[in-house]
Amino acid sequence: MRHLALLPTAALVLLLGACGAPAPSPSAEAVIDSARAAHGASVLDRALVTFDFRGDAYRLRQDGGAFHYRRAYADSLGRPVVEGLTNDGPYRAVEGDTVTLSPSEQSAVETTVNSVAYFTLLPAPLGDPAVQPSYSGRDTIDGVPYHRVQVTFRQEGGGTDWEDVFVYWFRADTYDMDYLAYAYGQGPDEEAGTRFRAAYNVRRRTGVRVADYHNYTADTLAADQMAQYPDLLEKDALEQVSEIEVDSVQVRPL
Repeated sequence: MRHLALLPTAALVLLLGACGAPAPSPSAEAVIDSARAAHGASVLDRALVTFDFRGDAYRLRQDGGAFHYRRAYADSLGRPVVEGLTNDGPYRAVEGDTVTLSPSEQSAVETTVNSVAYFTLLPAPLGDPAVQPSYSGRDTIDGVPYHRVQVTFRQEGGGTDWEDVFVYWFRADTYDMDYLAYAYGQGPDEEAGTRFRAAYNVRRRTGVRVADYHNYTADTLAADQMAQYPDLLEKDALEQVSEIEVDSVQVRPL
């Protein structure tokens, strides 16, 4: 009879213990999937995105697996120049005539055009097969809870900067990407550094979330220390490097 009397108490202890246990961490893939959906990635799968960035005109066209990213500007002689990146590689046209690019020029065009496209379309590009995400914890920034996800890249399909490391902070309730950090120059003989971006001027274009960013740095932080950026932001201990502003954004589904 004693054992029968103790059963409800033991069950209650187990129940209370279970209630006090921390919630299991979600997978990085689940967080990214939710963030991509919240930002309108399905629209971007087949769409034309146009915008101005630092005086240059960009056109980003994606149609399933096919893509064409283009940057138009005037060179120092006032000639119209178009640089682009497609599934077939980079190109440059001056006054409408395609010019031959050296390997270093090809790399420069690819890096310039692709980096602007990548940051503008985030977090949609996180669905790429080269992405290697890992869930790295929860943070509270300015009183708001966030999921923190780190991303590295496979060498195959990861582009020329495949060794870069990114950290993203997605709101736990809406999955908005309000903050991101990245470490560049992680390859041999490269000048390394890190940056931290905080979103502002958030708006929607045809269901796609668009934002501008305050761009910060902290010289003391290495790639494996980027999780400290939010604390330094709240302590006003970061150096602002620039503003990342995309103007006249339009999104047209194909």
